[in-house]
Amino acid sequence: MVDTDTFVPDAVEEIEDEIGDANAVIALSGGVDSSVAAALAYEAIGDRLTPVYVDTGLMRKGETDQIRETFDYMESLRIVDAKDRFLEALSGVTDPEEKRSIIGEQFIREFEREAKDADADYLVQGTIYPDRIESEGGIKSHHNVGGLPEVVDFDGIVEPVRDLYKDEVREVARHLGLDEIVAERMPFPGPGLAVRVIGEVTEEKLEVARHACHVVEDELEEYEPWQALAAVIGKATGVKGDNRVHGWVVSVRSVDSRDGMTAKAQEIDWDTLQRIQSRITGQNENVARVVYDVTHKPPATIEYE
Repeated sequence: MVDTDTFVPDAVEEIEDEIGDANAVIALSGGVDSSVAAALAYEAIGDRLTPVYVDTGLMRKGETDQIRETFDYMESLRIVDAKDRFLEALSGVTDPEEKRSIIGEQFIREFEREAKDADADYLVQGTIYPDRIESEGGIKSHHNVGGLPEVVDFDGIVEPVRDLYKDEVREVARHLGLDEIVAERMPFPGPGLAVRVIGEVTEEKLEVARHACHVVEDELEEYEPWQALAAVIGKATGVKGDNRVHGWVVSVRSVDSRDGMTAKAQEIDWDTLQRIQSRITGQNENVARVVYDVTHKPPATIEYE
């Protein structure tokens, strides 16, 4: 485990050394990784840090409002509505790695634009060790590592938690006194719901995934999963009322893990699973069926793409 008493001052000093007297923007998503990176960078350079949250249209339910509430103490917080730009860039794209690459480049371009307004030369982001391992090992490209474009208009990218695992980042968050809703928040992928819909990203599939993920997180809270999610994986025949429908198939996934490198599918009782499928199919007329994923990691990854 990380020695937080040593790590925090060392990380702050490293940020100070890397950025010097310049300004920086922090890629803020609301998750624990970027929140810890933001807290460390804010301690290091203060008001020369501009937090930027990009609403990609791929976020979970209520995410943007949660960001406003959690980080309202940072007066320079910028919330960028980039939904149309992200969805346009993803239109017609079905390959998972291409989707990640497009999202990575689009993120960088958004931050470059905001950096110019803030006269910032550096980008701070919450890349952690598993992101680097999976990208370098070819398992999948993370939007903030393997998904980055070759040409980036920053003097440097600063990653203060790049050598930490998720549980170690949480330890640092507690040490820094971050709110529990941040420190203990369930992981959410950087590319957002784009990797929880198989194939092309459309607004209809995103809405189904957003609602289904909300239901799953709500119903499985008592199981204290490391990560729980729902993904739109295809279409199948179903029956709604007296009518045949060809609707979406939603896969529910809930896992235990220490650091995300390996994970074990949780055993969920039948009544809970029935409540989940009833809420998802009952509240969305376009969903035909719900299935539960029992696959561990490996051989599966936690996310679907």
